[in-house]
Amino acid sequence: MSPTATFAPSCSSVSVDSRTDEVLPVLGRDVQVPLVTGGEAPYAALDYAASAPALQRVWDDVAAYAPYYGSVHRGAGHLSQLSTELFENSRRTVAEFLGCREGDQVVFTRATTDSLNLLAAALPEGTRVFVFETEHHASLLPWRAHDVTYLDAPRSPEAAVATLESALHAAPAGPKLVCVTGASNVTGEVWPVRALARAAHRHGARLVLDAAQLAPHRRVSLTELEADWVAFSGHKLYAPFGAGVLAGRADWLRAAEPYLAGGGASRRVSRTDDGTVEVEWQRSEARHEAGSPNVIGAYAIASACRALTEAGFDRLAAREEELLGRLRKGLADLPEVKVLSLFGEDADRVGVVSFVVEGWNSSHFAAALSAEYGIGVRDGLFCAHPLLRTLLGQRGDTPGECGAAGGTPALNAIRVSFGAGTPDEHVDRFVTAVRELVRDGARWTYRTEDGRCVPDSA
Repeated sequence: MSPTATFAPSCSSVSVDSRTDEVLPVLGRDVQVPLVTGGEAPYAALDYAASAPALQRVWDDVAAYAPYYGSVHRGAGHLSQLSTELFENSRRTVAEFLGCREGDQVVFTRATTDSLNLLAAALPEGTRVFVFETEHHASLLPWRAHDVTYLDAPRSPEAAVATLESALHAAPAGPKLVCVTGASNVTGEVWPVRALARAAHRHGARLVLDAAQLAPHRRVSLTELEADWVAFSGHKLYAPFGAGVLAGRADWLRAAEPYLAGGGASRRVSRTDDGTVEVEWQRSEARHEAGSPNVIGAYAIASACRALTEAGFDRLAAREEELLGRLRKGLADLPEVKVLSLFGEDADRVGVVSFVVEGWNSSHFAAALSAEYGIGVRDGLFCAHPLLRTLLGQRGDTPGECGAAGGTPALNAIRVSFGAGTPDEHVDRFVTAVRELVRDGARWTYRTEDGRCVPDSA
């Protein structure tokens, strides 16, 4: 009997929750938070672009597995064998979710940042890297040990392709890699990934897709997008923190020194006649998964992949589009609010919107949303400093003091983001709160503490 027959993942159906209009129920939807004005409110989690709440189904699957937890790959006991099979089945589930091709590898990592640093360490000597300044720091910074061409922010999808074509055409012969985001973590705009991949391949380059923001909202297929690699994080895909994926072509990964040296990455280690140590490394994904793997993290990602697939990305995207339309219309009715965009009003977007409010420091505005309305958003530069400087016209250099208005605008913005677990009420409450803050101002006083705006004590 297969060891996984001992327990099975959740088979609960995926349906809209009539109580909250959620497509996929998430943890934390009943959490009450205190308001400085008195009383409590249900927490409106609108910071999915940083970390999406875990799906209830993912949590249930992990809880069902927890009593059977065991070491992976090197144990003879029943629980070790079960955990090993679970880990490798999770790899196959993720490969199917990503539309991997025959021969592609799925490497489990800690997050998108770890995945892209792993690939950076595996690049052949002399590789030239091409990356737009619009990237999140996780996909902008790992390549600095290589010859990097930083491309200016394009103002349309067509301009992105043309800019890349021009840069690749001027590049000398040799291995080349293009790194591009699938959906911006600042504007939510979807990038022309397949067109960029085709442009890269016309010039003998490969492309890695940062799908951290795209994968939770749209189907991502290596085959359909024609990308060479894809990276994403579990904590943005409705799984807990601490696990991610790098999936794609095996040749550069097999040829590279292991990302980490240690047990699991090695097939054979022996002493040589001269007293040194000789190592034969694994050629499978284990080559870059040294140490005891995060089997629970891998299983949680696989559970989220199953849930999203069963819910249907067309259905998820349609509901998200409806929520996004309501949010954008609410903001458009306020002339004091400027929504940030590269590609313009008609751009394809996921549920991520960043904006600034005339007369407000963004940290102050975000603090008021939290303290007075129980709404959690993100403020700052969203680990995309060059892009924010471009979108804000290089305004300011520092976050500014809490409540600052007039003078030189501060370099920060407000980001609201949502997904499959967001109830309609959270978006409606956010639009109402923005309207009231713009019209009436904050009802409380705030101060700067350790660089953050916080409510003054009563």
